[in-house]
Amino acid sequence: MTMHRPRLFLMLALVLLAALAAGAGGSTRSEAATTSTTAGTTLIVATDATYAPNEFVAANGKTIVGMDPDLAQAIGGILGRKVKVVNASFDAIIPGLQSGKYDLGMSSFTDTKAREKVVNFVTYFSAGTSFYVKKGGPKISGLADLCGHSVGVERGTTQADDATAQSAKCKKSGKSGVSVKVYPDQNAANLAIASGREEVGMADSPVAAYIVEKSNGQFQLTGKPYNTAPYGIAIPKKSGLTVPILAAMKKLVRNGKYTAILKKWGVEDGAIKKPVINGAIS
Repeated sequence: MTMHRPRLFLMLALVLLAALAAGAGGSTRSEAATTSTTAGTTLIVATDATYAPNEFVAANGKTIVGMDPDLAQAIGGILGRKVKVVNASFDAIIPGLQSGKYDLGMSSFTDTKAREKVVNFVTYFSAGTSFYVKKGGPKISGLADLCGHSVGVERGTTQADDATAQSAKCKKSGKSGVSVKVYPDQNAANLAIASGREEVGMADSPVAAYIVEKSNGQFQLTGKPYNTAPYGIAIPKKSGLTVPILAAMKKLVRNGKYTAILKKWGVEDGAIKKPVINGAIS
């Protein structure tokens, strides 16, 4: 028995050292995993660059600019990672996150409970939905006024869902339904309204305001925004990025860079004070 005691002590010592290393400074295995996700490789951030001023292609026809790309670069700076913003169709971004094609989705995503089932969100903005029409078009004060009108919206958006749901409500109350046409991107929806193929456009409030502002009098807002809700940075579940992204957003809010970016794009009215994980209202 005595002959084996040194070997036993050595084994115990090794176990103790391993335990101390794992617990040093209060760190955990999950923290080590988190650290590995916040440095090194380039973050691939997907956005649908047809949603100015939040995300759109610059005049050079190549560079993706706007509130979301600027915030993505700022987050990357805090995490010590380079950021590559890539253009993708809106309805393909979340599937791309699930498949590992993208690391983050920053494309004016409304944080909803349905979307939270497949990805995590870190909230960073607040926006409602606004209606816009061709100048002299129908007066739309709310969803109920869409009965009997045609609506052009981007595929995969909450606006497409809202207009479709409203059509059913119109028919149930004995009125004409809503003719909802979905388009691959916001530019295509705008073109449909400008050409008269559709009567009403719907988009997030800062985007609708920008569309009207840049239309040279062709479009006008109608009614007031409804259903104000948070935007979220979409993050694959189990990626280890959710907590670091939240910490980075909180730091941007504290150091003033967040406010500066929003002011740069004229959307500071949508600023929030406290980013959270999965803050969906509905």
